Amino acid sequence: MTADVAADTDQRVADAELVARFRRDPDAFTAVYDRYFPQVYRYAVGRLDVQTGEDIAAETFCVAFAQRDRFDPDRGGLRPWLFGIATKLMARHRRKEARHYRALRRTDAASSVEGHEARVVTSLAARRLQPELLKALTGLNQGERDVILLVALGQLSHEEVAQTLGIAAGTVRSRLSRARAKVQKTIDREAFHG
Repeated sequence: MTADVAADTDQRVADAELVARFRRDPDAFTAVYDRYFPQVYRYAVGRLDVQTGEDIAAETFCVAFAQRDRFDPDRGGLRPWLFGIATKLMARHRRKEARHYRALRRTDAASSVEGHEARVVTSLAARRLQPELLKALTGLNQGERDVILLVALGQLSHEEVAQTLGIAAGTVRSRLSRARAKVQKTIDREAFHG
């Protein structure tokens, strides 16, 4: 058994214990919040502006709490379930997300973006590539953007992304491959013409 498989198994056991507890006592759902809120928050804020990301992260846990009896541990872990809720909530903010990337691209992202957003963008690419990366992200279709940002910002495995989006792992790999190729092509084109 590899370390990743063992860690995934340990996480599923811990999640199963949490599920059993919050099904008996709804107040025990706070342990789910405590464990996963920082990850969902980073993902949401990285995809959207800080205020909207905070709202999405909070709403994710409100929805999860309301739907806690419908959670099925046989279909995956709590983390992919929560990221799936967050991603669905972001669907209504898709146009805002695309406008956000276009606005960052139009500005001097390297000097004007501060705080958490700067750390997220910096973690995705070297500082000098930020404008090109932002342009590349606007060129992805929504499925490709969801996959690449779940991997890059959410730090989800391919299997977790598949569970999150309700798609096959092979679809995750192909979308990720296409997204990476498009991003690289845009960065190369911008570097050549820049």
